[in-house]
Amino acid sequence: MKHIPLLFVLAFAVSLCNLSSKLKKGNSNTPDSGGVVAERAEPTDAQRAALSGGSEIKWDQQGITWTVPPKWTRSSEESKTLVWRSPGGSDAASLDVNISTMDENFPTDASIKAFYDGAKTRAKNGEVDEVKWLEIDGLKGVEFREANPEKPDGFRRLQWMAYRKFAGQVQLVNVMLATDGKDFKRHQDAMYGILYSTKLVH
Repeated sequence: MKHIPLLFVLAFAVSLCNLSSKLKKGNSNTPDSGGVVAERAEPTDAQRAALSGGSEIKWDQQGITWTVPPKWTRSSEESKTLVWRSPGGSDAASLDVNISTMDENFPTDASIKAFYDGAKTRAKNGEVDEVKWLEIDGLKGVEFREANPEKPDGFRRLQWMAYRKFAGQVQLVNVMLATDGKDFKRHQDAMYGILYSTKLVH
């Protein structure tokens, strides 16, 4: 009987080892230095198919590339903003990217956590229907998707935000894909595909 506690401790230790092993084998999630688990961006077959026949676009000034579906065109490109759009009029989808430069001592960890917390609050209020930590090309950030707008022609956005160091600067990379609410489902696979195709220097 005196060995039962020892056996229990050993069994518990083995179970922890097995759990640890399972967690290490799973490659869909990666913890960062703060212990936050981020899902890795893995496009579905439908999202890959939505980009089939498309082309790679390069934002050389910022060292970022994406793959966009056929017939998407550049609307504008400056040093810190980039816009590409799908064909169509009011029902078109868009890729809008903004770069914000921060002080070298800017508290990026606290800031990105605040973005996540803010998105979770918006989710509780019904403004956002998806929030998660998402790793794209090795960079961890926050992804959230706005809920369907009240008006069919209201904008609905899929957004990913992350901090990186580039060209000696601390930058906030803000990637937004949007269309109106009534056309979101039609463009959804392409928008997720574009977001997940992001490659960036960091």
